Amino acid sequence: MIKTLSSMYPFWACLIAIITAQLVKPIFVYLKTKEWSWDEIFASGGYPSSHTAGVAALSLAVGLQEQFSSTIFAVSLAFALIVTYDAANVRYYAGRNIQITQQLIRDIQVITEMKLEDPIYLTKVKEVLGHKWIEVIGGIFHGIVVAGVIYFLGVSFI
Repeated sequence: MIKTLSSMYPFWACLIAIITAQLVKPIFVYLKTKEWSWDEIFASGGYPSSHTAGVAALSLAVGLQEQFSSTIFAVSLAFALIVTYDAANVRYYAGRNIQITQQLIRDIQVITEMKLEDPIYLTKVKEVLGHKWIEVIGGIFHGIVVAGVIYFLGVSFI
């Protein structure tokens, strides 16, 4: 069977994977906490990783459309590996550093009995920036499923 997918299939697969990954995050939070947290739709971090869902979908879609031996597949795979590593390591540890820094500020204020009043110490910073490996693996799986379903159903985008 000849696939009639548009040349934009990799882009749409990537975008749909990112959006659907964000949309299912509140469901996984509910399963874990028994509380709905609709803010998770717009949050970074959490299960599944939308970053890795997007790049996994992109790489699979490029491979299916352009052949897995193509240069563009190699480029998309390299991009996916960099984004995946970043999501699970660099961004995760940046978030951990924020948590440590905030705790140090609280400890210094308690130990010295001083209130640090410089606005920099009062800045609200998001602590969860990256992902645990299980969240990244969930994102990879999600992206592969999304790109595969679109491809095998032959969904065509205008």
